[in-house]
Amino acid sequence: MTEAVARLVGAATDIAAADWDGLAGRDNPFACHAFATALEESGSASTRAGWQPLHIVVDGPDGRPAGILPGYLKSHSQGEYVFDHGWADAWHRSGLNYYPKLQHATPFTPCSAPKLLARDPQARALLIAASETLVGNHELSGAHATFLTDADADSFEAVGWMERNDIQYHWLNAGYAGFDDYLGALASKKRKVLRKEREAALSAVDEIVWLTGSDLTESAWDSFWDFYQDTGSRKWGRPYLTRDFFSLIGERMADRILLILAMRGGRAIAGALNFLGHDTIFGRQWGCTEEVPFLHFELCYHQAIDFACQHGLSRVEAGAQGQHKIARGYRPVLTRSMHFIRDARFREAVADFLARERPALAAEALALAEGLPFRTEAELPIA
Repeated sequence: MTEAVARLVGAATDIAAADWDGLAGRDNPFACHAFATALEESGSASTRAGWQPLHIVVDGPDGRPAGILPGYLKSHSQGEYVFDHGWADAWHRSGLNYYPKLQHATPFTPCSAPKLLARDPQARALLIAASETLVGNHELSGAHATFLTDADADSFEAVGWMERNDIQYHWLNAGYAGFDDYLGALASKKRKVLRKEREAALSAVDEIVWLTGSDLTESAWDSFWDFYQDTGSRKWGRPYLTRDFFSLIGERMADRILLILAMRGGRAIAGALNFLGHDTIFGRQWGCTEEVPFLHFELCYHQAIDFACQHGLSRVEAGAQGQHKIARGYRPVLTRSMHFIRDARFREAVADFLARERPALAAEALALAEGLPFRTEAELPIA
């Protein structure tokens, strides 16, 4: 590794799946080669969409990749979920360009996942150094590694990258035998509320189905595409993911997907898309074509908990936003992102901002946790 040289790769398909996945492992679906190539080949994460693939690879003595750091040259800040629009405005007011910037992220996916795909510590260090060199050589404003595992965040922090936190909501399985067993851990009033919600949602549909593997047909994806389009148009105007993306993940990673559909009159009226990790369900998109009270809570939160209990999974990650998740047992947790700013003046300003933001977010997470529905603090699942 002492003479290793980092190289840039313009498409995930130019890296062998066996090499990529051999470094990424199978614990997290968003780190896998199939997910990255589906995003790029479908046109969801493409130069035209403002996500130019620019992956950093360090080869080992055998000529095969010893480390991969997925990256994208970004011309905007959309689809990242770590919001830096204020930083961009400050750059532009100073007469400097914030874009393009280098983004080490899983596009459109605010879930923590490995980014430094390397086992060798020296390869991990070389990947980070290569990212900084790329920023310097091309006079980019900076590089941003978002939604990191603790191991990756610690590696970036060790060489001076600046940490930024945000709040997400995760449900932790304390060994519940099933959903009713989980309800038994809640305070009486909270338990009654959730039971009424479930009864209202379930009585309004004919059935709830769990689809994975070969059950993920193109017809099922057509239904979910309609739901995704509706949600996307209401939230941000134009959905990020293309229809082809769903077909590609259905072909390449169907065993790592759980699509939950609400059926009425022989057709799906709402759906929630989840990805399956080694011990975690990752909730991603939701949508509907008919408004049904509490159906959103049922498909996105209660059904995910039920699945986790039945399959012995340790957690459900329901993503950011929505304090309503707390009442359903999803506790606030801090996510970690790391940032490298090339300009010394702006680096100091960002560092000052983050030094004030981090403790404020930590205090907010603690305050939010007081609203969890468990009977006693002693019964809270441990992260």
